[in-house]
Amino acid sequence: MSILLVSGTGTEVGKTVTTAALAAAALAEGRSVAVLKPAQTGVTPAERGDADEVVRLAGPVTALELARYPEPLAPDTAARRSGLPPVRPYEVADAARKLATEHDLVLIEGAGGLLVRFDADGGTLADAARLLGAPVLVVAAAGLGTLNATALTGEALRGRGVVQAGVVVGSWPREPDLAARCNLADLPVAARGPLLGLLPEGAGSLAPLEFRAAAQGWLAPAMGGNWRAPAGG
Repeated sequence: MSILLVSGTGTEVGKTVTTAALAAAALAEGRSVAVLKPAQTGVTPAERGDADEVVRLAGPVTALELARYPEPLAPDTAARRSGLPPVRPYEVADAARKLATEHDLVLIEGAGGLLVRFDADGGTLADAARLLGAPVLVVAAAGLGTLNATALTGEALRGRGVVQAGVVVGSWPREPDLAARCNLADLPVAARGPLLGLLPEGAGSLAPLEFRAAAQGWLAPAMGGNWRAPAGG
């Protein structure tokens, strides 16, 4: 696996921190890593974007943004309102292929959920994944309501012929409630794919060296880590 797309069941589920953990785990194995952010929204040219945050947390990875829009909206809407050109799925695929010739692993972090529109033609991250023939890792929330969103995301991937690598919980609470605890077993069923990691709540607030030292402990071996799903999960 040289290219992996990271999508979420929605916004604010921990995609960027998960991408950083994947990058840190790969770097710890001696692999070279690139992170591609097709469309960064809600950030001015002078501000740090998601790809910059991955570099801060994970270490020396190549970071590339294809487009940046100032308003915190879906990429298609943000591009239209800003008067800037949209990002097309084929542009994402072309950039990823080029990065893959120079890096062992290319991580592509989407915006929001899987089917958020990049352009007026309805292009999405799933379309880029299909063009690349690359798997998608789904980042999900821990608690109540996550099963439906996870199931719908998996269904959308399968309907497009895209392989789902599995699911990661992007922010595991310090004191998980009953729903979160039950979801350890239920998320793989909803996703129809393995549970591949739990990132602790607040992981993105750790100092970079602490984050890098811990990252492999949050991810399953298939993602470069040493975390094991609990029995029944």
